[in-house]
This record gives sequence, structure tokens and C-alpha cells, in this order.
Amino acid sequence: MSTNFEINPIKEWLPHINNPLLISGPCSLETEQQTLETAKLLAKDPRVFVYRGGVWKPRTRPGSFEGVGSIGLKWLQMVKKETGLPVGTEVANAQHTEEALKAGLDVVWIGARSTASPFVVQEIADVVKGSNTVVMVKNPVNPDVQLWVGAIERIYRAGIKNIVAIHRGFTPFSDTIYRNYPNWKTVIELRRVMPNLPIICDPSHIAGKRELLFEISQKAFDMGMEGLMLESHIDPSCALSDAAQQVTPADLAKLLDKLVIRHQTANNPEFETRLDMLRSRIDAIDSELLEMLSSRVEIVKEIGRYKKENNVTALQINRWAQLMDNRVNIGKALDLNETFVKILFQLIHEDSVRMQTEIMDSE
Repeated sequence: MSTNFEINPIKEWLPHINNPLLISGPCSLETEQQTLETAKLLAKDPRVFVYRGGVWKPRTRPGSFEGVGSIGLKWLQMVKKETGLPVGTEVANAQHTEEALKAGLDVVWIGARSTASPFVVQEIADVVKGSNTVVMVKNPVNPDVQLWVGAIERIYRAGIKNIVAIHRGFTPFSDTIYRNYPNWKTVIELRRVMPNLPIICDPSHIAGKRELLFEISQKAFDMGMEGLMLESHIDPSCALSDAAQQVTPADLAKLLDKLVIRHQTANNPEFETRLDMLRSRIDAIDSELLEMLSSRVEIVKEIGRYKKENNVTALQINRWAQLMDNRVNIGKALDLNETFVKILFQLIHEDSVRMQTEIMDSE
């Protein structure tokens, strides 16, 4: 089910924007000098539209650098005055939000840990109610689309229409090359549920290391996201938090130079006609796939009834192993991705076992 909230496009609150939204600045504000020097360099790049800086830093373990606190808000005020850039920071509770609004910050965002708590989100929503603040909502730490949607809905019900979702990846359950696993399908689902919601990507927190920033940023643009949040520090080697994922303003500019920005449409009638034709072929093939799956289901049910009559288990592990090997080999011969085939038939087989088990347990 999709929602049709009247959420403003980014250009509504940032009228002069002429490129995808780029938010940049250090993970944490550390000193007044570091804050201002980084901001002045970033402000020279017309592709940077908002300056970010962490004031309160929620850390997994106590004793880590947890931000400079409220004094950082004064530094952000100075950045806005001296560079003209809108400024923003993360808020993790009602008190943070009250202080940020009182300081005149243009943007606040709710972090992944906070998004996971409806109580925290509601406290923040109660504070921003009636304001013109832009509120950005990062995905929760786990890939739960409804939890993400629920947080956005709480902010929207507070009367805020300047809302942006931030994709920053999800806590991985196994070792990956990423700090936070991107799980792009969750973003696709959010887009389906809330089609008019601006979504930007936070490659810094997905990557965890600067070497992956370009790859993730390009992927975000390829998927039609409206912008990026990339961390930049005057001297990342000295950063007090997340040093490995930050880049200097100069390196940020080089990264941006390499990116290819994709568009939703080509403004080319010939392209649109050809695309519609190809999509029609996809629609026809999908219909055939669903019809074949329906036929397969009927056979699965018949097998389930036959197994029940003969008191045989629904799961036949040897048959499953043979089937997977066979399907993967057929897929390879057809030039299909091996992982895709494995996931597809894992889902198909799990549902087959479910249906057969229901038949066996029925009266």
C-alpha cells in the first residue's frame, strides 16, 4: 500500500538548488577553527548546498568522543553567517531538538538509532510541530520499512512537509565490506510506499571507509536518489570520530567530478516510446511467469496431498540439494547470476514446503 503524503520537493525549501542535494561537513564538530575552515572550503564548491556537523554524537560505548555539545550550535550559526550555507545537525531527543530550533538551524535529522524508537521520534515530532524546519529521517538500524515509514509519518503528522529520507545502510549480521549493509531493496520499497518522498543517500555511513564512497554514491544516483550526505573534514587523519570515512573538501570535489548524475526522464520522445515498448514486453513476460508459478503451485499442492497419504515429510533435503544444483547449472547456461538463481529458488522452495506442511496439518 502506498501513501500519498503532501511532502514538499527539495526545491520548495531550497529554491536555488540546480543539482542533486549535497550535504557535507564533518562527522563531528570538534573546534571552532575546524568547523569554520571546513565550511569555508566546502562553500567554495557550488555543488554543496547544506553544511552538516555533529554536535551530539551517540556512541555505542561510553568513553568515546560524544560531541562538543551545545557550543557546537554557536559554531553552526557562525558558519551560516560567514558562508551563507544552510546548516544542520543530528538530534536524538526532544532537548536536542529544542536547542537546535532555538539556534535557528535550518535542518535537523533523526539518526538510525532514534528512528528505531517510536517514542523518541514522537518526542522530536512534538517539538518541531509548527516550525519550518527541514526534518530528515535516517533509516532504522534494521531493514524495517514500516518502522522507517512510521517515523516519517509521525513527523508529517506534526505538520512538517519539508521531509527527506536518508538511506545510511543497516547493521550487518555478518562480515561485509561495508560498515552498514546497503540493502538497496529496502530503499526501493520505501520509494514504492512513499513515491513523492525525497530520498538521499549517506555513503559515508554505508562505506565506513573512503575507498568505497564513489562506488556507493554512483549507485545512489543510478537508482534515482535526489542527493548525497558525504562527510568532509579539513584533516580526516585527526578526526575524533569516523576518521576512515571522511574526505577533505578537495577530495570531495574530485569524487563529485567523477559522478554521473542520472535523471528520471530523458525528455526525448523517441526514448520514451522505445522504453514503453520494452516495458510492455517485460509486463507480458511477468504475466507468463506468474501463470507458470500458479501452475507450479497446483503441482506442489498435489505433491503435498500425496505425501500426506503416504505419511512422508514435506521437506526432502536430498531432493532440495539436487534441485538447487540443477537450477543453478541451468541458470549459468542461460547467463543468469548464480546468487539471483539461488535466492529465487530458495524462496520458491521455502513456500513450497510451507504449502505442503499446511496441507499435511489440515484435517
